[in-house]
Amino acid sequence: MHEMSIAMSIVDAVADRARQEGCSRVTGVDLVVGRLSGVEAESLRFCFEAAARNTPVEGAELLIEEREPSGTCDACGAHFPVAGYHASCPACGLFRVRIVSGEELAVKSITIE
Repeated sequence: MHEMSIAMSIVDAVADRARQEGCSRVTGVDLVVGRLSGVEAESLRFCFEAAARNTPVEGAELLIEEREPSGTCDACGAHFPVAGYHASCPACGLFRVRIVSGEELAVKSITIE
């Protein structure tokens, strides 16, 4: 379960940022997780709670915004939702699709005291 190592990294980064700001407690963490990132949001939520124990992040509310994947056709420029990496363009039928969203895994914001 690689979500645990991801959760630990997020907790470390968020706690470090809180310390840099001179704060002792994190009350909220907002994440963006793309559906093509390979991260299961519910598993990450479970792991986050465990990783946050005995840290300034313990008890913080975790909000996860799941991003739907989309692509742009490099041939015709069409932009459209995709289900995965091997997508064809619905406008021209070519497989020259570049994924432009849905791979994200980022801390969007944190709330600190």
